[in-house]
Amino acid sequence: MTTVVNLLTRAFFMSTPLILGALGEVIAERTGMMVTAVEGIFLIGAWGGFIGAYLSGSCLVGFLLAALCGLLVAMLYGLTTVYMQQHQIVMGTAIAILVTGFCTFFYRVIFGVQTTPLKIETLKVIEIPLLSKIPIIGSILFSQNLITYLTYILAFVSWYVIFKTSLGLTLRSCGENAEAADAAGIPVTTVRFLAVAVAGCLGGIAGAYYPICNVGMYNSEIIGGRGWIAFGICFLGNWSPLGALVFGIIFGISEALGVYVKALGLSGVPSELFSALPYLLVIILTVARRQFRVPAQLGTNYVKEE
Repeated sequence: MTTVVNLLTRAFFMSTPLILGALGEVIAERTGMMVTAVEGIFLIGAWGGFIGAYLSGSCLVGFLLAALCGLLVAMLYGLTTVYMQQHQIVMGTAIAILVTGFCTFFYRVIFGVQTTPLKIETLKVIEIPLLSKIPIIGSILFSQNLITYLTYILAFVSWYVIFKTSLGLTLRSCGENAEAADAAGIPVTTVRFLAVAVAGCLGGIAGAYYPICNVGMYNSEIIGGRGWIAFGICFLGNWSPLGALVFGIIFGISEALGVYVKALGLSGVPSELFSALPYLLVIILTVARRQFRVPAQLGTNYVKEE
């Protein structure tokens, strides 16, 4: 039982950045914007988060800088796709590649070539009084860090906003029928740009989670495709924050299981197999799904008729 509890505790911990990034993607894609720069946003969030935390000694500064870095990359993506009408997938991929080179170069500019990795102190676990003492559930749900608590709260708040408020109706209208939304007086391009900006902030914080909350260091491979996993979770969750929450937990379990099995050092079992487990899960679950409730104009640029 102790092993299962530890595994699930780790799973909820590992699911946090995936859920956070997926929530940003849900918000943006509900307006019709497919933020394919998500991997680059995660990476620059990790880069900015580590640098901010290392130089200031404060995790809060690290997360703020990560959110700012993610915002700037998202604004570049939004400028080229929302206002300049460039292809969303092509621009997102190009920006992600650009960010990879940017982070590698400027990390060396700031810190030089390090023989040993620079380290920061990771964010502390906060045990919620009384709740953390509940058998089994307490250690799994109520002995996590602050970002994990806020992420799970944000999932429910996002669901309520998207599906129960006029703001959510505005977002969904821009993704379902931009022409009708424009005719109703909704500034479609502004809404889409702001949604992409929100996705950038959340993606930046999600990326910073890995150096600040998990490993306490930064390298160019720290994200390792997890931005794309968050992108896939948005699809698998049918563009719903609660769907993203459920599939984020599933992927957190798969990632935690991979770490746990590798730590056991089982002979005859390639460790790479368990490292690839979350990515294999994306493929399997995507192929297994029979129906997706895709926003009608997802990935389609809106050109306002004069």
